[in-house]
Amino acid sequence: MTQLQLDGSVGEGGGQILRTALSLSALTGRPFTIDRIRANRKKPGLLRQHLTAVRAAAAVCGASVRGDEPGAQALSFEPGPVTAGEYRFAIGTAGSTTLVMQTVLPPLLTAAGPSQVTIEGGTHNPQAPPVDFFERSFLPFVRRMGPRVAIRLERCGFYPAGGGRIVVEVEPAPVLAPFELTERAPVVGKRARALVAGLPRRIAEREIAVAQEAFGLAAEDVEIVELLRGQGPGNVVSIELEMEHHREVFTGFGEQGVRAEAVAAGAVEAARAYLAAGEPVGEHLADQLVIPLAMSGGGRFRTGPASRHLTTNVEVVGRFLGVAITCVEHAPRRWEVRVGPA
Repeated sequence: MTQLQLDGSVGEGGGQILRTALSLSALTGRPFTIDRIRANRKKPGLLRQHLTAVRAAAAVCGASVRGDEPGAQALSFEPGPVTAGEYRFAIGTAGSTTLVMQTVLPPLLTAAGPSQVTIEGGTHNPQAPPVDFFERSFLPFVRRMGPRVAIRLERCGFYPAGGGRIVVEVEPAPVLAPFELTERAPVVGKRARALVAGLPRRIAEREIAVAQEAFGLAAEDVEIVELLRGQGPGNVVSIELEMEHHREVFTGFGEQGVRAEAVAAGAVEAARAYLAAGEPVGEHLADQLVIPLAMSGGGRFRTGPASRHLTTNVEVVGRFLGVAITCVEHAPRRWEVRVGPA
């Protein structure tokens, strides 16, 4: 099979090009090489979480890999057949467990048998989908397409300490069923949840107060979770919007020197931007749905302004899967992703 040549600096120029290539190489059996890995980042090349993604993808398909070293900016990946089974990967830092899971999930969705994947590292990271989003927003779409996937959060891991652990059970399906989501149903539920670990409860209370004021939430629609001190220090607040067909989750991450009110306001602003866009699929969910939708060979969804992550994913997926996938602006700042005939 012809080897693909990829430039890691194009589009968003970060780790997503590499992760998508790893996923689809394992899925399709098509080898690839990539250079200028993460060229647009302050620290280009492979960091620990990217190395873990490379080695995780290699493990599930018995790949031959060259260049999997810290800081490497070029890599070659020659996959073998995907093997279902029980896997365990440790990032060793607070690097994102969900991003590693995103890498190995596509090939395991159509494997010959069930798999269990345990990943240790960060579970609630800025610039990565937190476990709550992965579980509540993304996985329901995957299950709608046929496979059964369940995630269990055994221990939270925050930046910079890490130490979190997730366990994901995958029961594959021979084929994925396409879906269409082009209209946003009315919001039928709004909830807010704040986690604190090794920090005062008052931080979570202040965050929840901001969310309650912004969306008029009742007491039964909010939750504060105090984790064991050993899982911290860490804090996140999330706002969940529930529609008839899916959920969107928006998260604010606590940072040293940033007021709790500002953390919550960031999540509120993201939720309001989603509502103002008027489309069913949010910015972060959109780029994650591209791979399973393309695997199904058909379907479409609509989203707000197309992010560079989305357009980059569309380009890379199209090169591997040989299926027509387009991202077109059907109205000002409103986009439709289509798989199949244009």
